[in-house]
Amino acid sequence: MKLFPESAIVQLEFEKIRTLLEQHCKTEYAKQKSLGLRIHTRLSFIETELRQSHEFRQLLQHSVYFPNDFILNLAKELKLLGIPGAVLSGEQFIHIRKLAENIQNIFRWFDNERRLAYSGLALVLEGTYYEKQIKDRINEILDDQGVVMDHASEELRRIRVSLYKKRGDLRRVFERVVQKLNKQGYLADIEESFLNGRRVLAVFAEQKRMIKGILHGESDTRRTAFIEPEETIELNYEVYSLENEEQREIYRLLWALTADLSGHAELLKTYLQVAGEYDFIRAKARLAQDYNGEYPMVVDKAHIHAVNAYHPLLYIYNKRLEKPTIPVSITLDDRNRILVISGPNAGGKTVTMKTIGLNQMMVQAGLLVPVHPSSVFGIFKQLMIHIGDTQSLEFELSTYSSHLKNMKHFMETANGKTLFFIDELGSGSDPNLGGAFAEVIMEELARKHAMGIVTTHYLNLKVMANKTPGIINGAMAFDEQNLMPLYKLIIGKPGSSYTFSIAERIGLEKRLIERARQMVDEDHFSLDRLLNRTEQDLRELELKEKELSKLLKENERLKKEMEQVLDKEKHRQQVELLKEQNRISEEKMMQLKDMDRKMKQILIEWKKTSDKEKVMKEMFSLLFKKDEKQVVNKLQKKIDSKFDEVGGEIKVGIKVKMRRNHQVGEVIELRGKRAVVKIGLLPMQVDIKDLVAVIEKPVIE
Repeated sequence: MKLFPESAIVQLEFEKIRTLLEQHCKTEYAKQKSLGLRIHTRLSFIETELRQSHEFRQLLQHSVYFPNDFILNLAKELKLLGIPGAVLSGEQFIHIRKLAENIQNIFRWFDNERRLAYSGLALVLEGTYYEKQIKDRINEILDDQGVVMDHASEELRRIRVSLYKKRGDLRRVFERVVQKLNKQGYLADIEESFLNGRRVLAVFAEQKRMIKGILHGESDTRRTAFIEPEETIELNYEVYSLENEEQREIYRLLWALTADLSGHAELLKTYLQVAGEYDFIRAKARLAQDYNGEYPMVVDKAHIHAVNAYHPLLYIYNKRLEKPTIPVSITLDDRNRILVISGPNAGGKTVTMKTIGLNQMMVQAGLLVPVHPSSVFGIFKQLMIHIGDTQSLEFELSTYSSHLKNMKHFMETANGKTLFFIDELGSGSDPNLGGAFAEVIMEELARKHAMGIVTTHYLNLKVMANKTPGIINGAMAFDEQNLMPLYKLIIGKPGSSYTFSIAERIGLEKRLIERARQMVDEDHFSLDRLLNRTEQDLRELELKEKELSKLLKENERLKKEMEQVLDKEKHRQQVELLKEQNRISEEKMMQLKDMDRKMKQILIEWKKTSDKEKVMKEMFSLLFKKDEKQVVNKLQKKIDSKFDEVGGEIKVGIKVKMRRNHQVGEVIELRGKRAVVKIGLLPMQVDIKDLVAVIEKPVIE
């Protein structure tokens, strides 16, 4: 993206976003990429960057571990690896092994399911592969601490075995010498030490001529001499020789390992870049968490539909202070290309402009932005801003001359892919003349189909915006009673500057205010007063709308509570009905069990007795006579006392009695062979054959 002026990155505070992003990076690769973050114009690149940031933010939100823990900078080591004849140390190879293990873990993490779920993150691995031989070759030579292992070669094993034996012999001989000389009183308190890589005796200076050997030095006080006894000289030379052989063999093995892995130098550089890319993506995701960044839709045309957009830096600052941040919603499209924002000073006009500008730059840089996910951002080829006083002492330009110079560049280079921001258009000159030039500038930018936001106090620009196609008005809301800006953008109407209202509220003398009013053109003052009154009426209307919305929500809550009460009542009636049905079923079961028991007893008597006549009478009495002790159903008595059975056809609207449980209800619907009967508040389906029509008995007084 082309920027005008070059300081636009600083003026819109994109430089601060870069710095915050760099603070979240761990690798040198990601830090450099953050500080040099570019603003792109290719849709495919922007979408990939945004999708990768969004996917990693999802991992952070769900606390899913991503195995990219490598943070070392191995650029020098990998460059050295590709130079013929170079030799890397054991520690450097351990770092290379960690890099290979890191890539191995990443490839293992991306199974088939995750490659589909996190396709954006998987794109980083395109064009590379995991080479197992790198790790295996290092493991053959080095241990976990980077030390060349004994079995790295037969020669090294032989040298170290010999070295172990010689050091053991040297230790035993030296200890014998120490014991002998210590008894003779020749040794100082420390007895022994190491000097020039040799194990030496600490001898009193006056006794040094009594001991045969090589003098290696004396202490600072000249009281102690350090002597290598002649008994250990030969062994020391043998140990020294073996140690040199060991170092030569280690060097040879590391040289061979370096030569073997030099063919993978470019692949390892790719591994380092992959680790840096994932660190960079993680940094973007963590930064998005700081300001609640979301993934908006991006389209390849000039378009802005920002819903509840926040200024990311202001959001972070207010979050630390636990203060609310007011979002802004703006739409610029083919029909409405230029927004003219008016309103009082310190009302949020410039912040609104910077919010849209910074969010647009961040989207095209592949960063998530603090907007509602339904927002849509287009792609612009160039961005031009004019914010604040750009007076140049170097070129002896006045404020207005500098302003016109920038406007000249805007009008000459603007096109349909241009996004511009102009703060206080026309300021710095005579209001009438400056306002006229401001109209010409806006007309030219609209003619060239450029998109942008303009802030102004000029009434003629507010009027122009209402009658010029492609230009719309906007106003920053203001609380006239408390003289407090509300930082809320209202689209579709111009705003008042509240010049006289602010003067009255701060206590300026009324005679001065009246004198100023008389000096102002009446039409000019009337229009400003009309804007003032309109804005306040709109605020009152918004408050009433909020109150109405609150009442509607309360009504909806009460409705849900009533539905819950009705559901509970229906449930209670169903439970009572089931209890009654279960009670009747239990009584019938008891009767059947009692009859079964009696029938079995009669059968036993039939087999035993010869008086078959008596048994037959008992059976007849059991089967065909009513039990005189049985109590008549209370519910049936109650229903029979209130209703008479009339029989006839079952129709909608008549009262019916259920034959089984003796409940009475009203038929509200017929469905074939079943009827829907409403009993109390509960409708239920019943077979028509189980119903009988009834009428209510007249009440006898």
